[in-house]
Amino acid sequence: MLSAMILLPVAAALLVLWLDDAGRARLVALATTLVLLAMGLVLWAGFDSTTAAFQFTERHELFGGLFSWHLGIDGISLVLILLSVFLMPLCVLAGWDSIRERVPEYLAAFLLMEALMIGVFAAMDILLFYLFFEAGLIPMYLIIGIWGGKRRIYASYKFFLYTLLGSVLMLLAILWMIREAGTTDIPALMAFDFPAEAQTWLWLAFFASFAVKMPMWPVHTWLPDAHVEAPTAGSMILAGVLLKMGGYGFIRFSLPMFPEASVELMWLVFALSMVAVVYTSLVALAQADMKKLIAYSSVAHMAFVTGGLFALNTQGIEGAMVVMVSHGLVSAALFFCVGVIYDRLHTREIDRYGGLTANMPRYAVFFLLFTMASIALPGTSGFVGEFLALLGMFRTSSWLAVVMATGVILGAGYMLWLYGRVAFGALDKDDVAAMPDLKPREWAVMLPLAAGVLAIGVYPAPLLAPLKQPVASLVARLERAGPPAVEVSRPAAVAARARAEPAS
Repeated sequence: MLSAMILLPVAAALLVLWLDDAGRARLVALATTLVLLAMGLVLWAGFDSTTAAFQFTERHELFGGLFSWHLGIDGISLVLILLSVFLMPLCVLAGWDSIRERVPEYLAAFLLMEALMIGVFAAMDILLFYLFFEAGLIPMYLIIGIWGGKRRIYASYKFFLYTLLGSVLMLLAILWMIREAGTTDIPALMAFDFPAEAQTWLWLAFFASFAVKMPMWPVHTWLPDAHVEAPTAGSMILAGVLLKMGGYGFIRFSLPMFPEASVELMWLVFALSMVAVVYTSLVALAQADMKKLIAYSSVAHMAFVTGGLFALNTQGIEGAMVVMVSHGLVSAALFFCVGVIYDRLHTREIDRYGGLTANMPRYAVFFLLFTMASIALPGTSGFVGEFLALLGMFRTSSWLAVVMATGVILGAGYMLWLYGRVAFGALDKDDVAAMPDLKPREWAVMLPLAAGVLAIGVYPAPLLAPLKQPVASLVARLERAGPPAVEVSRPAAVAARARAEPAS
């Protein structure tokens, strides 16, 4: 199943290039992404949430056993694969009319990227993971560099160099780990106890790659340029899935493979997360371009992910995962909302709009929903994730939780400011007043995103169920490392206190 999900979009990309016809290419790409969505649902239906073991595994040795085509998923992988296959058909629809040049090549790049994203989340061989992880740069680089805006070449080079250079140290660390552990198998490496003196250096090497990919402050500067210049669908998939590869790297590699170093250096992650959530939120308040504002908000939201993961407890890690899924849906929706009005007026300047509730009321309702989800309104997916993440952070450090909570307040400030300037006010510009409301294709993108945001906000249990066992296993490994900052669960703490107190 997993091999089919990786190879099918590659085959479809080759078919699309061979067709060399825009109309047929769009239909083939959309049909392929819908088939992959159906296959993702089959994975979900057949997944056993009662175990932390990897499932749907397959293994084939490659290059004389140098490494293997080893695939499998746990609950964490499953959730991110479902996010990927859910967003990709919407990305194809988002560029249905707006991309008119070199359409087959454009769609082939998206199909190839989908294959590589699934490969990243399904790889169980560390060299195979690295190949998928780095190859994912290529289609995104092409999408920005060929179909982007006026400064697309600068933005694509910056994106490629930042993310590639951040991974060089990770490759060196991977080679050392393979020599030390004698295996490329990820589950075996997760259980291997690397020397404590080496863990810090290994952790920092992986951190150099994942921090850029998230992106964390101060290596976030490539993201606003990439988003501004990327086409709408490119921004959707970049914010929706590609940024999540950094968070996935932390939870799959940094935490289980280097638990002692994770505890020792959690202060570094906390410090960078606190600076990011305040600084980038204030920068977002100063933006005049809608895409740049949402791009800076992505950096602030990713700080909740890093803060939750390195709280090193169940609530924090589960909350970080929900924040990743929620942000994937909400940020993709917000970038699409920008793309809808950009296609009509060809500008992203906030001051050029105003009063859209009068002539685009349906659009304004969707935009309002996604704005509320971005600021974590109860009943939306944003609230579930940020509440859990903040709860986990509070149980580790109350100061961390207080500073991170200011991000929610500042987020409400810049998002409501954006919505008020675009949707409310006087409709006194003739070209804005002439803009039509949502088209059927735009409805087809908005409705699934809105349904996902509300479903997770109202009933998050189906999302949390596959996460519980792998997160519990991860927390147990972190607790075995004996860190003072990792809290003991309440029943265990009560039992320990009872043993320590003399009998009355």
